Amino acid sequence: MNRVLLNNVDHADLRVIAAHGVAFGDGVNQTLLLPTEFEAAQREYPILIRKDPSGGYHAVALLGLDRDENLFLDETGWRARYVPAVQRRGPFSIALQRDERGGEPRPMIHVDLDHPRVSQTEGERLFLPAGGNAPYLQAVSQTLGQIHEGIDIANPMFAAFEQYGLIEPIDIEIKLDEHASYDVPDVFTIAPDRLNALSGEALERLHQSGLLRAAQWIVSSMGNIEDLIARKNRRRASLA
Repeated sequence: MNRVLLNNVDHADLRVIAAHGVAFGDGVNQTLLLPTEFEAAQREYPILIRKDPSGGYHAVALLGLDRDENLFLDETGWRARYVPAVQRRGPFSIALQRDERGGEPRPMIHVDLDHPRVSQTEGERLFLPAGGNAPYLQAVSQTLGQIHEGIDIANPMFAAFEQYGLIEPIDIEIKLDEHASYDVPDVFTIAPDRLNALSGEALERLHQSGLLRAAQWIVSSMGNIEDLIARKNRRRASLA
């Protein structure tokens, strides 16, 4: 990794390939999802909750059933109405850094010059000839803002869900035929019955904070497992 602060002098001619493919890191069967994208993501993907080694929770979009399988990816690109922000950000990230005047650290865009999407000859321009941000970089900035805000929200959100006993383990067993079946281990979801039974202070707190909708989006996203199975069966049929 060769991550540097992005600027319109050193990187005036830098381009970034915006297409999606295995070569660009999109060949994954799960990807991180942040609360700021639950509304869009729940229309496309099952949203599952996982626990990291430190005991904290995070959300993922289930993209495939086999290792490194993304059923939304084909030779034409990412086939869905919404692409998760972590996969959309490409070689860019946000890091806190002081400007040349030495003020308070603030979020600034960095780019990994060794990322496979980075190019000098093809892809989207980052800067306009006069030095301003090109439309692609403006979109990247919005994506990074979505990620940055989502990271800030995630821990308090899961803490609230845990406080009110909404998180429960789930067994996902998918049987395609007599010879092919899949288990998705070590995942959690929001318990629909407990969510519906909320009342009083708990219901008011989650409603006022917007977390009630986030919990409902996780629950509603589970219907997308049927679509994932259909995608898997189509993929198997195309390879038969």
